[in-house]
Amino acid sequence: QVQLVQSGGGLVQAGGSLRLSCAASGSAAGINAMGWYRQSPGKRRELVARLTPSGVRIYGDSVKGRFTISGDNAKNTVYLQLNSLKPEDTAVYYCYGRVGDWDYWGQGTQVTVSS
Repeated sequence: QVQLVQSGGGLVQAGGSLRLSCAASGSAAGINAMGWYRQSPGKRRELVARLTPSGVRIYGDSVKGRFTISGDNAKNTVYLQLNSLKPEDTAVYYCYGRVGDWDYWGQGTQVTVSS
């Protein structure tokens, strides 16, 4: 079992920045990929950023150049730096960790960007 606990998020004005964190515990050594998705009301969950086992960073088109994913293996933590935020970035952000073919999910963090 893997537990993912998220922190960060909140309310920010357009153009501002936030940082989200996702700390893994339990059988975290088995995690081979981590990343972030987001979902806003009436929309499908969309990929925000993903960190592959080889360290490659993959971003959704809508956040490229503004968001940065990073990881700290020693802390079993993945971060998402959100810069140049836009109102359309408002959503609940979820981190995930993949063990084999199974994805574990964090509890979700609300990010609200005011115009």
